[in-house]
Amino acid sequence: MRRKNCFKSLLAAFCVSLLLVSCNFFKESSASRTTGWNYNDPENGGFYVVDAPSQITGPGLVAIEGGTFTMGATTENPYYEWNNNSRQVTVSSFYMDQTEVSNLDYLEYIHWLKRVYGSDYPEMVSRALPDTLVWRTSLTYNEPMVEIYFRHPAYRDYPVVGVTWLQANEYALWRSDRVNEKLLVDAGALSYNNSQNKDNYFSTDAYLAGSYVNTINNAADMTGIMSEETSNGIAADSTVVNYVNQSENLKMEDGIILPKYRLPTEAEWEYAALGLIGNTQNEVIMERKVYPWNTDGLRSNIYSFQGSFIANFKRGKGDYMGVAGSLNDGSVFPAPVATYWPNDYGLFNMAGNVSEWVLDVYRPLSYEDFNDYNPYRGDFFAINNIPDSLLTDEYMNDSIKKILHKTYNLNYKDGDYMSTIDNWTDASQASEKYTHSMYEYGVTTLISDKSRVYKGGSWADGPYYLSPSIRRFMNEDESSSTVGFRCAMNKIGNALAR
Repeated sequence: MRRKNCFKSLLAAFCVSLLLVSCNFFKESSASRTTGWNYNDPENGGFYVVDAPSQITGPGLVAIEGGTFTMGATTENPYYEWNNNSRQVTVSSFYMDQTEVSNLDYLEYIHWLKRVYGSDYPEMVSRALPDTLVWRTSLTYNEPMVEIYFRHPAYRDYPVVGVTWLQANEYALWRSDRVNEKLLVDAGALSYNNSQNKDNYFSTDAYLAGSYVNTINNAADMTGIMSEETSNGIAADSTVVNYVNQSENLKMEDGIILPKYRLPTEAEWEYAALGLIGNTQNEVIMERKVYPWNTDGLRSNIYSFQGSFIANFKRGKGDYMGVAGSLNDGSVFPAPVATYWPNDYGLFNMAGNVSEWVLDVYRPLSYEDFNDYNPYRGDFFAINNIPDSLLTDEYMNDSIKKILHKTYNLNYKDGDYMSTIDNWTDASQASEKYTHSMYEYGVTTLISDKSRVYKGGSWADGPYYLSPSIRRFMNEDESSSTVGFRCAMNKIGNALAR
């Protein structure tokens, strides 16, 4: 027994020693361990290296620890749509909005557009506005919703609807810029310009390219900043001052600028909705979940809330919320974005309330040839971006085909002409053959390159659609009173959730 305990002690000591060696190996150093030259020394070439901070969690986001899961149908499809066979895939760790984007969130976006573009390009504002006419339905009195849902303060915490896939993507890009602008201001690397206009406004891409020059460009501007930590936990360090003194913008390498907000992929959305982190034991998924919560039913099994509905959905024909005096979900239309129980990732309304746009282009057979790691259909490279000098028969059989194979994947192996690209003989017909060879939009199908997937049931859907596996599609330039969205972001570095 004593020998066994001694062995355990030695093993524990060895593990601790190994951990210390590993930690020391990656410990921040003032000099390169491969060349010996000092970092952050102008006399040695000025190669600046910052401490390796973990990625900041952007506003509104929750860390989703990635992993493997079975993507696809969990229930029988009553419509016999064989478009969602089960398959094992892995999803990288990422961030996702805790709630759907609300009317208040979107109104902030509209306000910024009015301030920057309103007087010169009012069409920029009108193009971004939700279509409130989505509430107008034949033989239904929804006129009050047309007039007040988006703008009345009583609905400010409700999910924004009437937004197209294209508008949702534009919002995500705008949000990326505003968040990064705030981070740079807080770090003391940027002075906020309250008079931004159409000719001079902050964007992350412009800043990184050096086109946005409203930076703090001398050390005096840093007075009082060096010793302060910002509300986001970012301290302005010597590296910031070095860049500032050189009148240079910060770079992605400085660890302050975040990746762009975006729509989640279909795989990310489904993985996050299922919340399997609460349904595993020793790397074994105990059972496939039908809904985002840990019960196969639609009512709470928590004692204090026994029997209450845990999502906003349609129970049956003509029944959107139950009987007065004991409303079963308390909402005839959408509910506030943080209503009902969150799933095990802390995400609200991953079933019910409103369906949500995802990045992917819809194809019924996407699953057959998907990569099993971060599956996604939507990679796009416009043929218009290829120089005219290369659009000749001479190059068509080698260079262009190689480019298009890798960069135009909307139709990759889905049965249309793109799948038999080797048969191309006329480059001028390429763009036409992308979509119309198999998917004859408006003739035999409603599927096109503009068809985008949306997931999750809504306030107007029955229980079948509450399963995260269910997939439907709508054109990217269309909108609905039942479809909203939330944003996601790539996670950099450590895969473990923070």
